Amino acid sequence: MSSGSEPATVLVVDDEKEVADVYVLRLRKEYETRVAYGGEEALSTLDGDVDVVLLDRRMPDVSGDEVLERIRDRGDDCRVIILTAVDPGLDITEMPFDDYLCKPVEKADLVEAIDQQLELQRYDEQLSAYLEVTSKLALLESELSNRELDTNGDVAVLQERASELRDELDDGIEEFEEIERTFQEIGRYSG
Repeated sequence: MSSGSEPATVLVVDDEKEVADVYVLRLRKEYETRVAYGGEEALSTLDGDVDVVLLDRRMPDVSGDEVLERIRDRGDDCRVIILTAVDPGLDITEMPFDDYLCKPVEKADLVEAIDQQLELQRYDEQLSAYLEVTSKLALLESELSNRELDTNGDVAVLQERASELRDELDDGIEEFEEIERTFQEIGRYSG
């Protein structure tokens, strides 16, 4: 996963080479881009550095649906945006993707969708960190006396970190409303 100073890494997966290359060209100034020209190549290319996968559904070697399932089964820590010409049907209700865009997609909508996924990923990491710290505090509070809690420097550090993370999450909740508005404005369906 990319840090705050490094550009995010986006893996474009499409069996139509020209289509995949066009999306890479559109995105290469904003993100580090990689390309895979099929499902099998996507699975072998995907590593811990990939933040977002743009995944076509209809591919001859391994379908996008199967690639998505295998990504989730493997536990790869990336966001997956289905980017396809396949019209969504009720079959999508059980699919564990993060967003679904129908081709063709305007560059601005694609960048906005990727940026939203990156923001949500950051928020998930903050929430996980907060829950980790607060679970440690809860355990210590149940096991140590008040005097031990009040005089222990490690506990004070955990309490301060929990407070900082809670403040960040509060800020994130305010940002969420803006993310939701923007999410609704993205052109997901070309038809």
